[in-house]
Amino acid sequence: MLQDLSTGPALAMLAAGALVGAGLALLIDALVRRERHTGGTDTRTFSDRTMRRIRGFGTRLPIAVLAGVFTLLITAWPVASIAAVVMILAWPALMGGAREERQQAERLEALALWTESLRDTIAGAVGLEQAVIATSRAAPAPIADEIVTLADRLRVRVPLPTALHRLADDLNDASADLVVAALLLNSRLRGPGLRHVLTSLSESVRAEVEMRGRVTAGRAATRRSVQIVVAVTLLFVLGLRTFNPGYVEPYQHPAGQVVLAIVVAFFAAGFFWLKQLAAYDLPERFMHSGVKP
Repeated sequence: MLQDLSTGPALAMLAAGALVGAGLALLIDALVRRERHTGGTDTRTFSDRTMRRIRGFGTRLPIAVLAGVFTLLITAWPVASIAAVVMILAWPALMGGAREERQQAERLEALALWTESLRDTIAGAVGLEQAVIATSRAAPAPIADEIVTLADRLRVRVPLPTALHRLADDLNDASADLVVAALLLNSRLRGPGLRHVLTSLSESVRAEVEMRGRVTAGRAATRRSVQIVVAVTLLFVLGLRTFNPGYVEPYQHPAGQVVLAIVVAFFAAGFFWLKQLAAYDLPERFMHSGVKP
């Protein structure tokens, strides 16, 4: 039936490839994380930005190329080959996130530990600047670089408010902004009660870590189910193409490739929808120094 619809095979094949390539390229552009620059307009050339993004793919790029060639050899379907390449390149954006969520939770836990350490050090009648320098020697590993940098700035006589603003930019987290804001107010007002405020903030951060842990545990099962569905679907299609090629023979023709492109587009839209459902809105930061380090 599809054979009767194919007029102009070369043109239809080209249109199908272009349609899938353009659609999935837009999907990658929407999902792949871009580096944010705090210096205003990005002055790098287009070639520099392109090479940086290609290097960002790392080992996924050669693996994607090999997977695309392998898919093309097995199926002889250009649309499937393009889809395989795009899926591997966009896999972290589509199916990933667990590692990033774990790292964010570790940073929040480290922030709570450092807040408590700072509170206990201040309890010994030590000034805020001296307490920050003292706690930097045993800062928790996930935020050790930021805390050590803060202490170094204080050692070279950077004003405490400026150093704290830069710490907020380095940590780049709304919960960290609350802690830094409390330290900033104390550095200006020098009033009592900082220990109690830091205690409350550390408890709040730990409650957020616990909440995120529950959310991540709930997502793990869903993420695993989606990965199983994807794997079974791919194996089923490859199995049909290898052991029962007559069943999928219509896809060998240009019109069949157009139909396959539509099917792939539906799968891509479904993955994008699942990714949007899995995302949760983080509170916006309220401390932006605008000062370049």
